[in-house]
Amino acid sequence: MNIYVSNLSFNVEDDDLRGFFEEYGDVSSAKVIMDKFTQRSRGFGFVEMTDDAAAEKAIKELNGAHVEGRAINVTVAKPREEKSNNGGGGNRRSYSNNGSRW
Repeated sequence: MNIYVSNLSFNVEDDDLRGFFEEYGDVSSAKVIMDKFTQRSRGFGFVEMTDDAAAEKAIKELNGAHVEGRAINVTVAKPREEKSNNGGGGNRRSYSNNGSRW
């Protein structure tokens, strides 16, 4: 089961995150998400556990737990949404009714 953990202290690293969940069962991966420009933690991460029952127990017991002075949020991770190509950024240009650029 994939678990989403948010409101993490910026000091928490992958190994720390893994340690929080290993007490509940086998952790196949634990990753704190880092900002690609600053290389600092973004304050959330993901944990993958092989046993769903153990994962559910970890979610129940760790949600709201205080870690380094912060109450962490622990939930089942939602599947990643596909990004659409419409509606953002791009190289769109505006033209007036006669075809000239504004």
